[in-house]
Amino acid sequence: MLTTLSIKNYALIEELSVSFDTGFSVITGETGAGKSILLGALGLVLGKRADSTFLKNSDQKCIVEAEFNIQNYDLESFFSDEDLDFESTTIIRREILPNGKSRAFINDTPATLNVLNSLSEKLIDIHSQHQTLALSDTSFQFHVIDVLASNERKVASYQRGLTLYNRLKKEFTELKSLQLEANQQYEYNLHLFEELDTADLKVGEQEEIEQDLDLMNNIELIKSSLTESLLIIDNEELGLNSLVGLLKSKLNQIASFSVEYAGFSERIESIEIELKDVLQELERSNESVNFNPDEIEKLGDRLQLIYDLSKKHVVNSISELLEIKETLSVKVDEVKNSSKALSDKQKEIDKVVVDLDKLALTIHKNRAGAIPKFTKKLESLLQNLGMENARFQFNLTESKDFLSNGKDELKLLFSANKGENFGELKKVASGGELSRIMLSIKSILSDYIKLPTIIFDEIDTGVSGEISNKMSDIMQQMSLNMQVMSITHLPQIAAKGNHHYKVYKEDYKNRTVTQLRLLSDLERINEIAEMLGGKTLTDSALTHAKELLN
Repeated sequence: MLTTLSIKNYALIEELSVSFDTGFSVITGETGAGKSILLGALGLVLGKRADSTFLKNSDQKCIVEAEFNIQNYDLESFFSDEDLDFESTTIIRREILPNGKSRAFINDTPATLNVLNSLSEKLIDIHSQHQTLALSDTSFQFHVIDVLASNERKVASYQRGLTLYNRLKKEFTELKSLQLEANQQYEYNLHLFEELDTADLKVGEQEEIEQDLDLMNNIELIKSSLTESLLIIDNEELGLNSLVGLLKSKLNQIASFSVEYAGFSERIESIEIELKDVLQELERSNESVNFNPDEIEKLGDRLQLIYDLSKKHVVNSISELLEIKETLSVKVDEVKNSSKALSDKQKEIDKVVVDLDKLALTIHKNRAGAIPKFTKKLESLLQNLGMENARFQFNLTESKDFLSNGKDELKLLFSANKGENFGELKKVASGGELSRIMLSIKSILSDYIKLPTIIFDEIDTGVSGEISNKMSDIMQQMSLNMQVMSITHLPQIAAKGNHHYKVYKEDYKNRTVTQLRLLSDLERINEIAEMLGGKTLTDSALTHAKELLN
């Protein structure tokens, strides 16, 4: 329940703070005194959007703070889900800065407007004239019936399933579109893939072929160089072998004379051994070098294939060609497997459809079972509110399509008088009748929804004194289970409140400001007397006010 409301620098409110209690509270005041301003400020902490035009003093920020006692309303899980600190006394604060930006806090933790809206739905219901018009809105009618039918969890489950169903249908459509596009490219992609697959390319192959061809194209130079090298080493008279042998012989003659000479001899001997090894390898290499035009042609064709494929796919390496081959393989496989993918996706959709149909049928049966009981309760309450002949007709029909909250279509018809045909509620019900119908619905809902606070904003519009007295009885009854507030112009309702607050204007420092305060017993008598007879308090008005309060 709402325990305290503090407002600073909002519209005509300079600064005020007021406490509220359990039971039935009434708020009265002259037209234009600021009752709507009060609700507007409360709306800020409940997540309504705002801007700097609300600031009374444009140089200072606006602060609205509401304190709620939520100990008995099982909201711990909500706070946990939103990563908020749960406090049995929860404080919601909203600040509007001069630049128009706003900040919101729940128990001093920053919060978004979406979170505020979600929390406010669990804390308070502000009934306004606009909400009375919602009686004609099918979604509101479904909400009422589903509450009475205990359908809320089932509808939520259905809506989650519907979200999944719509996502799967979208994926199926996209998959089908991709398949169509892929089919159009399939033959070409398959040709490109098979061409690359047949080429059987290897990383590094191009470099190896280029190197081999470079060797083969210079075979004559290589052959002559190797032959001449062999002659230089192995010529009988002037070859390196003969010269090294002669050098070795000369050094061996003096090797015994010193370590230095012996070292020269050993080193020349090593050169001789190495030279023989080089000679043998040169001979083998020379024998293996042969001109092979067939091999040159084969390697040239292979290299040209690599060049052609690289040019065709606009790449510079075999690695890139292999990546393209892998991509083409995936595209070809997608087409080959697309029928199975579509089939699998359709099976998913079919399973969700079965589940949705089951849920929709259960929801329909529960609604059909709740409507007669709801109609009976509603008509009974309205009889006590002077609408003895009010009759409702709920036409619930099943649709073939999945709708937002099931497969039902609902049409609410109303007749206020005997002999009159049923018609659409918004067309045949007057403003006063709509107010009484909405109050009756809220009264019925209060037995099913554990909502801490409800505020009725002039629900008595278009209602006579006697009927307003009965309406106040309903609000009093509701206040036994929840905190009820009523902003009213009727003394009959004002007199029934456990607590009476007055909204009024006063001049403060040459400025007009709005104030709100709890009335004492004497002030309350005078306020109700004014509501009955005007500003001039007559004895009869005061007597009547006391009678109403008693």
